[in-house]
Amino acid sequence: MSKDRKEEDMGKYFGTDGFRGEANVNLTVDHAFKVGRFVGYYYGRDHKARVVIGKDTRRSSYMFEYALVAGLTASGADVSLLHVTTTPSVAYVVKTEGFDCGIMISASHNPFYDNGIKIINASGCKLEAEVEDKIEAYIDAPEDTIPLATREDVGRTFDHAIGRHRYIGYLMSLAKRSFKGIKVGLDLANGSATTVAKGVFDALGARTYVMGNDPDGTNINAGVGSTHVDALRKFVVENGLDVGFAYDGDADRCFAVDEKGNLVDGDMIMYICGVYMKEHGELNGNTVVSTVMSNLGLYKALQKKGIESVKTAVGDKYVNECMVANGFSLGGEQSGHIIFSKYATTGDGILTSLMIMEAMLESKQTLNELSKGIKIYPQLLVNVRVKDKKAAMEDEVVRNAISEIEKNLGDDGRILVRQSGTEPVIRVMAEAPTDELCGKYVYEIIDVMKSRGLAL
Repeated sequence: MSKDRKEEDMGKYFGTDGFRGEANVNLTVDHAFKVGRFVGYYYGRDHKARVVIGKDTRRSSYMFEYALVAGLTASGADVSLLHVTTTPSVAYVVKTEGFDCGIMISASHNPFYDNGIKIINASGCKLEAEVEDKIEAYIDAPEDTIPLATREDVGRTFDHAIGRHRYIGYLMSLAKRSFKGIKVGLDLANGSATTVAKGVFDALGARTYVMGNDPDGTNINAGVGSTHVDALRKFVVENGLDVGFAYDGDADRCFAVDEKGNLVDGDMIMYICGVYMKEHGELNGNTVVSTVMSNLGLYKALQKKGIESVKTAVGDKYVNECMVANGFSLGGEQSGHIIFSKYATTGDGILTSLMIMEAMLESKQTLNELSKGIKIYPQLLVNVRVKDKKAAMEDEVVRNAISEIEKNLGDDGRILVRQSGTEPVIRVMAEAPTDELCGKYVYEIIDVMKSRGLAL
């Protein structure tokens, strides 16, 4: 069974993963100050707001941290600093320590010169769209109508590194078995995972081999991490490791590499963990939640195991919303954002690697053996710049071309055409038994768009 969820419109500044842009180009210190001003005011209307902030290792994260703190304390909020830490650790601290909200400064897998502001609500989930709309309205308002705190009402700032340490302890407590003797490779992407991951695996007894562990402010995600997994694949094979895990800049996503150097992406992780959880009575609703971008091979593999699937719009916030609404326990994205709702409210790369370790150790199988039940279909995604996204999506000739391809593919593939939430781009993706068929069908759609004068 498969159900679809309609993608929501993005705001002017906030997309599916917060307010993101190039530092001091389209995400400036003034933006950060105003975000802080509004958040401090909004959560402090009937009490003194408490906000916790974490950041990744990129150079501009420090600048944005200070701007946010200035705005928050100017509005009267007290701010606790986790310093360099992971996005899921911020979510954990917010929820377990009674903060009004949390802020993570990161642009995830993007290059160092980009940055972002992710706001997490008191439940440990990404901020509600209606509050994001209020922040956007305040940023663009012609005058500042929020009062400044004065005298003893001005907010204070506290060191809260202990919050990160509590999160590390929590991760350690989830492991059911010792990792003693297991040779584990960790690619920390020169990012947030550098303050968390190695300590967790070392404490659990693994023989830990680390790369991407020397952040300098400009090398986050540079040739390492989940967007450059070939580096870890080579590292695992050369060092004869049992398994490898690659995180992104803020460590909310994870890719794995098996003992033979093969990539195990988010879809394969969901399959492995879904099957394992079903066998142990932990797969609520007998369902795995994914986005529309997951590979057809995932759905076919789950179906063979008698597991149902639900599809949402792209973005782990939509996956989480679906999971919360239905009580599901496992969901995620092909990109490696995996949510285990029993343990976390957001994608957590290090938690995901611990869950994979559990499946391997409990089943006494290698990651390569656990992956054999899923066949990933060839997939091609091409981004097409267009004059008008709505016109392109609603064009009758384009829609007819999509329908014809769907008929031709039947159950052996699919064509997916969707608009970007933030750019003037239509994403055309095909899955089929061969790379040649993927290319054929994707470029058929693109050619139709060009012939209709829709593509730039």
